[in-house]
Amino acid sequence: MTLKDLYQRPGFLLRRTHQISAAVFENACASVGLTPAQYGVLTVLSSEPGLDQTRLARALAFDKVTVMRVCKGLEERGLIERRMAEHSRRQMAVVLTPSGQKLLQQARGPAEQAYQRLLSPLSMTQRHQLIEILEALTQGLADDARAPFVPLLPVDTDDTVARPAASPKVRATRTNTGRTKAAPRR
Repeated sequence: MTLKDLYQRPGFLLRRTHQISAAVFENACASVGLTPAQYGVLTVLSSEPGLDQTRLARALAFDKVTVMRVCKGLEERGLIERRMAEHSRRQMAVVLTPSGQKLLQQARGPAEQAYQRLLSPLSMTQRHQLIEILEALTQGLADDARAPFVPLLPVDTDDTVARPAASPKVRATRTNTGRTKAAPRR
């Protein structure tokens, strides 16, 4: 394999694109001090107040350790609160505080600027193609994911992202190696 081969591999390009995406977002959101993961948590909680940490993790395709680490940082900043869930004493419900709601509102503009900056090298046609290709990859390889993705579909259908009928909801299962693997829900 040559270096040219390496640099044209999808995995290399996806990793590099993720690095750039995170940097663009963090630069745009420096004034509000949010990372992409923190912004994701605040956005989901704004849509689904009182969500338990397990569903929050799945809604963002995070593993439980990552979602707990992100939540801990947001809680220390007074942006979220974790409480015992009403339906189960074993689960924690997570809600935005008024400060968290205010910061999320302040972050929406910079987050949109980051999105536009990230896609700025592409034409509108290429932007749509990129999203379609990335959705095809993530849906087609969901069984290989280390963390399951179970999107929360809003009641308001204007905000709903269409999911193909063939794309099943997933849940985590353990393999013989101890690795978490997503499996279709029955």
